[in-house]
Amino acid sequence: MSEVIAGRIDFAFIALGAALPHIRAGKLVALAVNGEARSPSLPEVPTLRQAGFTDAEYPMWFGVFVPVKTPRAIVQKLHRETAKALQEPKVRERLAGLGVDPLDMTPAEFDALVRKEIDINAALVKAIGLKAQ
Repeated sequence: MSEVIAGRIDFAFIALGAALPHIRAGKLVALAVNGEARSPSLPEVPTLRQAGFTDAEYPMWFGVFVPVKTPRAIVQKLHRETAKALQEPKVRERLAGLGVDPLDMTPAEFDALVRKEIDINAALVKAIGLKAQ
């Protein structure tokens, strides 16, 4: 981000939460947002698809992970409490200020998302021939 602000590189993909203060200060220009829908924080900025870049989405997300053998009752309680916290007005306001729009997902939906992301990234690694060194 600092290299874009300094003018040493032309563009970068930057997490909205990190870029938003610089966009609002006029130091960065948002060309597009990554995801299926426009960001409520920047409703005037098109998505990559709306900007003409189909199949270019690479959404950024955050999640809560626990060890695989965590009892289901604990997973469900963590989910309930996290979902409850994400409904708190102060939490929502803080996240919105960071350009974060929480997704309401069940543990099973989140598991499916993670598995899908692993498959997508594994295919990308294979397609470009990336090897561990």
